[in-house]
Amino acid sequence: MKKKLSIIAFFIVLPCIVFAQSDTISLKIQNQYQAEVTDVTITVLSTGKTFTSNDRGIVTIEATDTDSVQLMKENFETATISIPEIKKQKSNIVVIHKNFTWTDLLTPMFYIINGGLWLLLFIVFAETGLFAGFFLPGDSLLFVAGIFSNMLATHLFDTGSDFINLLMIIALVALAGILGNTAGYWFGRKVGHAMYQWKDNLLFKKKYLQEAHNFYEKHGGGAIIIARFIPIIRTFAPIIAGIVAMDKKKFTFFNIIGSVAWAGSMIAAGHYLDKLFIDKFGIDLKKHLEAIVIVIIIISTAPIIIKLLSKKKDKH
Repeated sequence: MKKKLSIIAFFIVLPCIVFAQSDTISLKIQNQYQAEVTDVTITVLSTGKTFTSNDRGIVTIEATDTDSVQLMKENFETATISIPEIKKQKSNIVVIHKNFTWTDLLTPMFYIINGGLWLLLFIVFAETGLFAGFFLPGDSLLFVAGIFSNMLATHLFDTGSDFINLLMIIALVALAGILGNTAGYWFGRKVGHAMYQWKDNLLFKKKYLQEAHNFYEKHGGGAIIIARFIPIIRTFAPIIAGIVAMDKKKFTFFNIIGSVAWAGSMIAAGHYLDKLFIDKFGIDLKKHLEAIVIVIIIISTAPIIIKLLSKKKDKH
C-alpha cells in the first residue's frame, strides 16, 4: 500500500517539478518615453534573486511561468509584472514609469504621450506666438511627430491612409506655425519697441531680441523663412518683422512659405526615415529617440554656436 502511495505521490510531484523549472528570459527595460533604462534592479519574487539591466536596458533573468518580477530604480515608480504577462509581449519589453522632472520638458515624447496632437499644435504656436517657447523642443518634436503621425491623427480623424494622415498633421502644424508667427508679428508692431527696455528674466533675454534683429538685417524678408529652422531666432524673428513694420502681405508670404517648409520637411523626415531604416537596415528609430533628439539639437543649434565662436575669434 505504501509503495502504491509513493508511486502516486511521485507522479503527482514530478509534473510540478518539471513545470516549475526556471526559464531564461531576456527583458528590455524602457521608460514611458520609450527610452532604455539602465541599472534597474529586477527581483524574482518567488526566489528573491536579483538582476540588473545593462547599459542598453537589457537584462536576462531566471524565472518560472508562475513567477512575478519587481522592478525598482531611484526616481522611478516600482512596478510588478507576472512572467505570463511578459511572455504575451513578443518583444519582452517591460515599462517602468519615470517620475516627472523638469528635464522631461526637453523630451519630445513627453508631449506626444501626455498631450498628443493638441499639445503639439499649442507648442508650435507658443514658440513664436507667445515668444516664450524657445526652450521647447521644436525641431525634434516635429521629427518625432512624423514617426508617430498615424497615432497623432487618431486624436482628430484617422483617414485610414498613411499618406493622408501625414499630410493632415503637416497641414495642422504649418497652420499653427503661421498663426504663431502672425501673433508675434502683430505683437512686434504694437509693443515691440518697448521690449528693448525689458529686464532679462527666465523667459526673456534681451540678447535674443538683438540677435534676431541682426539676423533680420542680414537676410531681410528671407529671414522669416530661414529663422523657422533655427531655435531662438525663430521665436523673435516675427517680432522684429513687426517692429520694423515689414509689409503685411510680404510678411504673410514669407510666413506661409517658411511654416509649410519647416513643418513639411521635419515631419516628413521623421515619418519616412523611420520607414526607411526599418525596411533597409532593420533599425526601429522609435527605440533610439534620445540619440535622434541629441543629433537634431546639435544640427539645429550649430549656426548659433558657430556664430558665437566666430564672435569670440573676432574679439581676439
